[in-house]
Amino acid sequence: MKSIQTMEELSALYGEASPAALKKETDRLTEDYAAFIRIARFMALTTVGPEGTDCSPRGDKGPVAHIHDDKTLLIPDRRGNNRIDSLRNILRDPRVSLMFLIPGSSTIIRVNGKAFLTADQAVLDGLAEAGKPPRSAIVVTIDAVFFQCSRALIRSKLWDGIEAVVDLPSAGQILANMTDGAVGGEEYDRAWPKRAVESLW
Repeated sequence: MKSIQTMEELSALYGEASPAALKKETDRLTEDYAAFIRIARFMALTTVGPEGTDCSPRGDKGPVAHIHDDKTLLIPDRRGNNRIDSLRNILRDPRVSLMFLIPGSSTIIRVNGKAFLTADQAVLDGLAEAGKPPRSAIVVTIDAVFFQCSRALIRSKLWDGIEAVVDLPSAGQILANMTDGAVGGEEYDRAWPKRAVESLW
């Protein structure tokens, strides 16, 4: 099986990203992106270590990640199996990626950044659930945040039959708010369902 070897080969195969794909990325939380994170109760956390990569599911009763400010997220480390693969990796390599999923929503929010661990009691007490603070928390400094194209969710039919629990900003609204209306808006949202179906495969 022949492998792709160079960036030039890859670029020739895929071409350029669309303006919307580039404009949706920012280095801090906008109010639209914060709205998703405030209600997201599930995410995947990816870390990197000397032994390789690790991807860990994270879930919580309330928000799975708490917004400290527009550049910082706090993720309580709730009870688990004590493998602590993610935590070991963060100690040795701070790079992390987060992917937030909300049932019924076709918008996935992704965050890339750098993390450290804290056992600061004031922080942990602020993250307590049912009177129980976590043993540690992951503090993530945001380098990039953006929404993921929804084709993967449409193809997988992951949320078929599941209604979104709250009214969240649309992709068009996020783009319009980030670009002062230059990209996105109502027309983007109106055209997206047809464009998605025509380009699913």
